[in-house]
Amino acid sequence: MADALIASFDAVLSDLDGVVYAGPHAIPGAVESLKRLESVGVGLGYVTNNASRTPAQVAAHLRELGAPAEDHQVVSSSQAAGELLASRLPGGAHVLITGSAALAHEIELVGLKPVHSAAENPVAVVQGFNPDIGWKDLAEASYVVAGGAEWFATNTDMSIPQARGMAPGNGTLVAAVAAATGKRPLVAGKPEAPLFRSAAKRLKASRPLVVGDRLDTDILGGNRAGFATAAVLTGVDTRESILAARTEERPDYVIAGLGDLYVPYPEVINDGGRFRCGDASAVASDGTVTVSGTDSDLDAWRAACAAWWAAVPDSAVAKAPRLEWRSH
Repeated sequence: MADALIASFDAVLSDLDGVVYAGPHAIPGAVESLKRLESVGVGLGYVTNNASRTPAQVAAHLRELGAPAEDHQVVSSSQAAGELLASRLPGGAHVLITGSAALAHEIELVGLKPVHSAAENPVAVVQGFNPDIGWKDLAEASYVVAGGAEWFATNTDMSIPQARGMAPGNGTLVAAVAAATGKRPLVAGKPEAPLFRSAAKRLKASRPLVVGDRLDTDILGGNRAGFATAAVLTGVDTRESILAARTEERPDYVIAGLGDLYVPYPEVINDGGRFRCGDASAVASDGTVTVSGTDSDLDAWRAACAAWWAAVPDSAVAKAPRLEWRSH
């Protein structure tokens, strides 16, 4: 195990959808890989932006899939929001809940009072995903935010995966209130750092590895928290989108799935501008990355990323190079 990727870390902070499961089913090999962490002395935490379910409900779902999950191992954006609000508001302060009962529970746990109407004089609004939210709920939040209350959001994910496809996420509901009020909330969940730091603190981890499938939430948030990040290819982002990633969203590692934690991560060597990884290599020039290797070889993509990111070190927008593939 000395040279496996996981040997450099004391905990894994794992995303859920796209990493552990896709829809109702576990991703092949994921459960076995998560179970194996205990045998190599590595802690495990699950980091989720889902504010509509309690951590206990999330943990129960993971156990149903066969994954190791105690309630305390799940850290949600609702919990991070609770910690954030508690750090900024006096005990017992009234907080308008624009979200689920699970979110209200987390706010109550930190000594604040959940309320559901502007008539109850809230000094803050916290907004989290709930599929039952309607216009009246968003209007109530808008009245309170416009009146000068502090505004918090569990997360700003614009989409949420459902069995029938991608549906509007909490970010779209937050955007409605932002459009009505001209204000912006403080965000507790991904891609902000508080959620990841809360998870690491809970696990007493000093060298966690954040593993996720989305650059704009998991990888960006892990990077902002100052932790190492690994992008898996079992969910939203692809080899192509990772290659094109803006600087803030570039992962330290690109792995096929959680099973890759247990094998050595190939070193990428800069050989005078030619970046070598395994049997593959890549060179960037004038917006083109020329890759010696095949597009089915992950090492070739790792080499391409290294070459392109070295050529475009400071990119505020996603920018894809032209790719030329050449056989060895």
